[in-house]
Parts: sequence; C-alpha cells; structure tokens
Amino acid sequence: MKNPVLILAAFLTPFAVTSVAWSHATFENREVVQNSTVRMVTRVPHGCNGQPTLRVRIAIPEGVVGVKPMPKAGWTLTTKTIQLSQPYESHGQKITTGVGEITWEGKLDDAHYDEFIFRANFTDRLPTGKTLYIPVVQECANGAERWIEIPAEGQSSSDLKYPAPGVKVMPAAQTGHGR
Repeated sequence: MKNPVLILAAFLTPFAVTSVAWSHATFENREVVQNSTVRMVTRVPHGCNGQPTLRVRIAIPEGVVGVKPMPKAGWTLTTKTIQLSQPYESHGQKITTGVGEITWEGKLDDAHYDEFIFRANFTDRLPTGKTLYIPVVQECANGAERWIEIPAEGQSSSDLKYPAPGVKVMPAAQTGHGR
C-alpha cells in the first residue's frame, strides 16, 4: 500500500508553490505578443496586513503604448500622462504622449479579491523572449505593498521579496509572402 503522507504531500506541493505566486499582485496574462493590443488583468488577492486596499497604481513601462484603463464602479480612475521617449503612429497620427501611470482609488476589503483592467499595445521595441516587468503599488490605510522589484540579469523574481508582476514578450506573428 502506498504511503498516505507521501500521496498527500505530492498532492499539496503544487498548491504550496502556487500560493507563493498568488501572495502578491499578478497579471492574468503570462505572455503578450509584440505589436498587439492586449487586455491586461491585474489581480489583487488581498489587502495589506489585514487593512483594506485603498489605491492601486500601475506604472506603464517604455514600449507599451495606447494604454486605456477600464473604469471600476465605486472607484475613481486617474491617469498620469508622460512624454514618450519614442513617438509612435496610430490611425495616421503621430503620438508623442501616453499614459505613464494608472491609479484606481476606492476600497477593497482585505477579505476580498478584485481585478484592475487596462488595454495596451505592446510594441516591437520590446525585446522578445524576455519578461517585461510592470510595477504595481497597492496602497492601504496603514502602509503599502510595493510590487516593484525587477530582477537583475540572471536573477529569479522568486529571489525578491516584492517582485513586480511580469509578462513574457513573444515575437509578432509573421504574415504575408516570404515571411
């Protein structure tokens, strides 16, 4: 007969590993494709040490343009506009400014979970095969959880206390003849 403790340990191990990944702000998406507009879902699983979340801020990195956050009922939505280091073209117009930060203000009790959504275009300026980190700050009444740490080259995000959530950038699909 098989050892029931080993069977239970084998069953629970994937959940133990998963619980670490779910203990901070994450994105529903694991990958994005260059030159595509993607619906990004930021998941906030709880408050800060028992306190409700009052504000969620997302910093938009270079190479991510055309950002449009989704309003949430009961929350105030604001964006911070910045000058882009590299303009881009959209619908025949040269775009020189864009959203640099999204902020939702409201109240999410510690016992509840919620999602904060925005759309964005991930340009071909982003290197493929690499993880793009998108910092998230979760502010509460008595402090904040700053998911802003970006691993150094060769370092794992699991080595960090407050890793920024990230998505792997995949190459744009090749289309047309000879591509």
